[in-house]
Amino acid sequence: MLPLFWLRVALSLYGVGLLYALASFWGGRKVLTLITLPAVGLGMVFHFVSIIENAMFSGTWTPTSMHGLESLLAFVLMVFFFIVYARYRATSPGLAVFPLVFWLTFSASSYASPTEPSAPIFVSLQWIYIHVALILIGYSALFFSFILSILYLIQERNLKSKAGMNGFWSRLPALATIDEIGFKCLIWGFPFMTLGLIAGSILAEARYGTRYFADPKILLSGLMWVVYMVLLYTRWSAGWRGRRAAYLATFAFGAAVLAWAANNVSQTHRFLAP
Repeated sequence: MLPLFWLRVALSLYGVGLLYALASFWGGRKVLTLITLPAVGLGMVFHFVSIIENAMFSGTWTPTSMHGLESLLAFVLMVFFFIVYARYRATSPGLAVFPLVFWLTFSASSYASPTEPSAPIFVSLQWIYIHVALILIGYSALFFSFILSILYLIQERNLKSKAGMNGFWSRLPALATIDEIGFKCLIWGFPFMTLGLIAGSILAEARYGTRYFADPKILLSGLMWVVYMVLLYTRWSAGWRGRRAAYLATFAFGAAVLAWAANNVSQTHRFLAP
């Protein structure tokens, strides 16, 4: 049960990030940031150890349950956060990232088992490793774009009203910086999402045939990809920025949430053997 133990250690450290996010709404202090980043960084290390040991115990490098997928998504989100922080020194995305990572890790640590049986689709088809990795990176990029869109709208409102410029909100990046981070997340995330969907489609068509493409999960994933592509097109070619781009990014994230939730009703894209 060592993987589960390390995951729960990571959860306790992610709890510091959750407290930071909550305290920020009441005017977070810089000293809290100095404590939070090392804590969640150490939590990410323990999380990585848990993922590696769980893979060794279960005999597969892909998640074999929805809770395993939640754990892996939480880890990828933390990696994204530290990449953004290393480039822009922006801690504001942690307002949403830390609570979500805590919730995903809590769910995974409450139900996960390192000896869960692997579903045949995850054992017999090695390309599923590529599919899962690419899709999770794409989801994480889209989530960060959504978060930056919300922060853009908040910062824009603050600048116009001259209100709420104390405490945490006064340390939000400039509007141009927020917009740039969100756009770059989209640019980097779209190829991963596209290749992940292609890899998954090839594998699923070989296993299930054409009926796979009528599944609600696949239809919603296709819708998410179309919205993602429209979002990129309007940013790149039509020059949409600021408020309009923020609203469209929010819509794209909503489509991604629906596609993720469709795992629970899918007849083919699930973790149990058919």
